[in-house]
Amino acid sequence: MLHRLAEIPGIVRLRYSTSHPRDVDATLIEAHSDLPALMPFVHLPVQSGSDRILAAMNRKHTADDYRRVIDRFRAARQDIAFSSDFIVGFPGETEEDFLATLALVRQIGYAGAYSFKYSPRPGTPAADMREMVSAAEMDERLVRLQELIDSQQSAFNVAVIGNTVDVLFERAARNPGQIVGRTAYLQPTHVMASPDIIGQVLPVRVESLERYSLLGQIVRSAEARPVKTAFSQMTSPQMTTGT
Repeated sequence: MLHRLAEIPGIVRLRYSTSHPRDVDATLIEAHSDLPALMPFVHLPVQSGSDRILAAMNRKHTADDYRRVIDRFRAARQDIAFSSDFIVGFPGETEEDFLATLALVRQIGYAGAYSFKYSPRPGTPAADMREMVSAAEMDERLVRLQELIDSQQSAFNVAVIGNTVDVLFERAARNPGQIVGRTAYLQPTHVMASPDIIGQVLPVRVESLERYSLLGQIVRSAEARPVKTAFSQMTSPQMTTGT
C-alpha cells in the first residue's frame, strides 16, 4: 500500500500506524529505506519492558523481540525515531518488572511516548486478577516513567534548535498571526506567517523550544510547494490484554 501511495504525483509525506510489534515485517522495514516520502517516525507500542508482564498481557512478544524490531528499523534508516505506549501497574507488576520497563526506555530512547495507569476492563482476564498494584504505587511509577520519557523528548527537541527542518503547515495557531505545522517527527512547529502557507511544506529555521513545540522562522518561502498527504492504517487482530 505504501509503495502504491508513493507513486501518486504530489505525495511527499506518508505515515502509518501499527498496533503491535508483530505486525512489522521485512517489507515494511525496507519501505523506510526505499520510499523518501515515508516519514522516519514510527509509533510502536510495547506496553512493558518485563517479559513476565508482557505474557500476562497476552502480548505475544518479549522485550528482546521488541528491541530486535527497533534495531532492524534503525539499520534501514539511521534518522528514524520512535514513540510508544506504556502501562504501569498491570496486575502483579513488581518493582523489578517496572525497573525492566525503565531499562527498556533508556535503551531505546524515544522522541515521545504515552504512559498510562492500568485500569480494569470488565470481561477481560486481567479484570479478574487479584494481585492488584496499589493506587499509590501506580501514581509513583507513572511519575518516574513520565519524567524519563519527558527528558528524552526534551533532548530530542533541543537537538533541533539551530537546524533547518521541513514543516508541513496545517492550521492557524492559538496566538494571533501564528501558523502551526509538523516536522517529519510530528513535532509541532510555530511560525509567524500568513494563512496562505497552510497545506505547504516549507523549510523552517528552529530558534527555540516552548515546552513540546518548536518556534522558528521560514527561511526560503519562495520554495514553498503544495503537498498531498496520506495516512495508511495497518491493523491486526486485537489481543486481549485487559487494558
